[in-house]
Amino acid sequence: MLSGKREARHVLRCAVRDEEKRGTFFGVRCVTKKSEARSSVCGTRRMRVCLRNRTEKEMTLDEIARELNLSKSTVSRALSGKGRIGDATRERVISFARERGRSREEAKPERVRTGNIGVILPADVYATGNPYFQGCLLGVCETASMMDFNILLTTATSNDISNIRALVEKEKVDGIILTRSLEEDKAVQYLTDIHFPVGMTGLCGRDGVLEVDIDNEGAAEQLTTLLIGQGYQRFALVVENLSYQVNRSRYEGFCRALLKSGISREKQFFHTVPLNMELLDSLIHNIMSRRVECIVCGDDVVCTRIMARLQAEGYRIPRDIAIASLYNSSNLGCFTPAVTAVNVSARQVGNMIGKQLIQYILGKEYDPRVMMDFEILLRKSTDTVHREGR
Repeated sequence: MLSGKREARHVLRCAVRDEEKRGTFFGVRCVTKKSEARSSVCGTRRMRVCLRNRTEKEMTLDEIARELNLSKSTVSRALSGKGRIGDATRERVISFARERGRSREEAKPERVRTGNIGVILPADVYATGNPYFQGCLLGVCETASMMDFNILLTTATSNDISNIRALVEKEKVDGIILTRSLEEDKAVQYLTDIHFPVGMTGLCGRDGVLEVDIDNEGAAEQLTTLLIGQGYQRFALVVENLSYQVNRSRYEGFCRALLKSGISREKQFFHTVPLNMELLDSLIHNIMSRRVECIVCGDDVVCTRIMARLQAEGYRIPRDIAIASLYNSSNLGCFTPAVTAVNVSARQVGNMIGKQLIQYILGKEYDPRVMMDFEILLRKSTDTVHREGR
């Protein structure tokens, strides 16, 4: 049996645990407001109500009961939500506990800023060598250096965000930059739940995330419309993974261009699964057997693989088949012929997201969403002048 002050603390902690299971403390979600997040030197974390900490200043049932001139049992029933008690009394107790907890929380010192930003690359970047992430990282590093911040680099996958958790929970960084947006993004969920400063090179549509991207859907629609205007009617769209938000946007832009041009979507060829070398020959065979006129690749990595294999097998581009990419890199300009593509500066995207996140951390003016410009590079890989009748 417990007695006196120990019993009061035990009952109160049980009440708090009951509330915490429902995602609240004393009937409300105790998290800081957006305005408070901006004024914090290092961002904000989930507010920990003082009642949860076992310190000398811990609030007890006796304290609440004495302040409100109520019995301890009444206070306990109000906080736990169990037992018979009037709504007015319950609200009075909850309001008092919440305000007392807030006043003590506000008196806590702020965590010292580290001057570090965590940049999270996809774990597969080392296997694919995707130039986009290299350019983006360079841009972030340039901005961070100019603004007197350092970069800590790590990786994550869709199912493993342990490296991100380590950076945050060990207080190694003041903010996180994610370089890939996923449909069901555990990293975004985790970081926004704890109100940690986070930026993304892409779009996720969640409050609390700073976003820098291009209009990938609009770019895909514009390029496809231009190809249709050149006379192409039968396409193959090759994107590796539709769980990546950027690929989903490009897919939708491509389909929208077909719809607006009155071209049947059913007559087109779609490949929307990861592309490995074992599948490449089979993919090209299927594309050529369907008499596809133009291949539209989701990005430069996919395009490089397909272009190299087509030329290795003796296909003439664009005479036998045309090819274009929804993202450009220096690789695509080195082919003969050079490949038509959507051109974006990944370095500038990195510059911008780094700037916006650091501005946010420092409590300065920032833009929560920035859309960067793009251009369409029409090159000889889609030149209809050199195509033969098929």
